[in-house]
Amino acid sequence: MPFRRAAQRAIRGKGRRDYSQSMSNEEPPPEPPSEVTSQPRRRGFRTGRLEAFSDGVFAIAITLLVLDIGVSARAGQGLGDAIRGLWPSYLAYVASFSTIGAAWLAHNAITEYLERADAALVRLNLLLLLFVSFLPFPTRLVAEYIHQDKAERVAVTFYGIVLLLSSTMLLVLWRYAVRAHLVRPDLADEEIELLTERLTPGLGAYLVLIVSGLFVPVIAVIGFLGIALYYIIPFRRLSAGVLTWRSYKKHHRR
Repeated sequence: MPFRRAAQRAIRGKGRRDYSQSMSNEEPPPEPPSEVTSQPRRRGFRTGRLEAFSDGVFAIAITLLVLDIGVSARAGQGLGDAIRGLWPSYLAYVASFSTIGAAWLAHNAITEYLERADAALVRLNLLLLLFVSFLPFPTRLVAEYIHQDKAERVAVTFYGIVLLLSSTMLLVLWRYAVRAHLVRPDLADEEIELLTERLTPGLGAYLVLIVSGLFVPVIAVIGFLGIALYYIIPFRRLSAGVLTWRSYKKHHRR
């Protein structure tokens, strides 16, 4: 009898273990790989979101410029004179529009050369966008106070300082990207130096125009517009095209 009872207990215990194993969904843990084949990842952010956010800020800032141009509803018969009297607004608008456009072109060139971004670059980019989005305010000051002697000098000087800070931040952004090795590795040194030289000359010109704005404010605003056009118009390509056209004409005449 004791032997039969011991055998029955063993059978029941085995059955319970088999039942619990059959009802369990767990699988044995996989064995760890013998060799690690993954390559180390480079730390950083992708530039897609940085570019999209920056493009949105540039677009909004350049759109806000036109909202400050308006004619009084009481103009009536003197509408033509009122439109002509807005020439300071037109001048400030064109100068700021060209400046933001030139900054966007430079920013686009910088991001095209980037392989990735890091936390410091993202914050420097935010600082650049701070000055760009602020530009419609000094633009309105120039348009409103260009007729007043002392006020126009203050407005133009303040306007030039904001332009200088925006241009400086573009150069700082690019130099940091190069120093932090965030640019694409396939870029030639000549391309990096060319963009650096392209971003540098405007800083000295802004300083000269800011000082001249204390004496001839309107000329200073026209100078700010000239700097922006220098960055926008591809003078090197135009000159190369003219030389090519001249050589073609000479060859064709022969």
